[in-house]
Amino acid sequence: SSSFEHHPKTAAQNAANAFCVVASGTMASLTTASRTGSVASGKAFPDIDHGVTKHPYERRFSPYELGGGTVVGVSPPGANFAVLAGDTRLSSGYEILSRKQSKLFKLTSKCCIASSGSYNDVKQLRHVLEMRNKTYADRCGKEVTTPSMAHLLSRTLYSRRFFPYYAFNVLAGVDEENLGAVYSYDSVGTLQRYPYSAAGTAAEHMEPLLDNLVAEKTRQDKRETPLTLEECKELVKELFVTAGERDIYTGDAVEIAVITADGIETEFFELKKD
Repeated sequence: SSSFEHHPKTAAQNAANAFCVVASGTMASLTTASRTGSVASGKAFPDIDHGVTKHPYERRFSPYELGGGTVVGVSPPGANFAVLAGDTRLSSGYEILSRKQSKLFKLTSKCCIASSGSYNDVKQLRHVLEMRNKTYADRCGKEVTTPSMAHLLSRTLYSRRFFPYYAFNVLAGVDEENLGAVYSYDSVGTLQRYPYSAAGTAAEHMEPLLDNLVAEKTRQDKRETPLTLEECKELVKELFVTAGERDIYTGDAVEIAVITADGIETEFFELKKD
């Protein structure tokens, strides 16, 4: 008792240490008992029974599931066409769910969207755009133009800014002057018309090549003529071959849509399967 009176700090420390020892022993015994099943149901630490428990039990749920894959659009300045492409692999973690899932969706006869991300959100977004496009066509007797569809997509994404669509989008087509147009977006609808755009899990591998070969930002030997349609198609193929070697979520095949004033034509190019 004299030790407690003359050395209050030491006494407090000793009391705390004694409490920790008792608590540790109690926890150890309870843990051991719970492992051996000796703790009765309803006591401090019963065995985990997959949710059937009387005690607080934490679970987590995420509405987002990244399906992987990459999409890209190219339309050189002054071109009368646009090339839109996306790979056909759908993944979940390290599991391949499908090798033949298209990421392209035709909105009008001169406009197409490519989306990567969470497949359920991608399908919902397509459904909303298709519904509004059909409503406009029924009321006005004509289809939505490509610039108008680009702004419709922007406003649709912005309307869900507090719970965004988990979709990475590139929209491409030809405008009223039959010039190619490519639009890029962020998750809340900010859009920009640009000669090219890439989105998805391998976008960071494609953007430097597009900067160099389409915009020629880092080249000293600039082209005298813009890229032709065939050159753009070959460029897109090389982009996906390169990305497929570095991104496990991009592969199997690439679907390429060529959009002109005459309509939309698609073709496939095989990629690696592993």
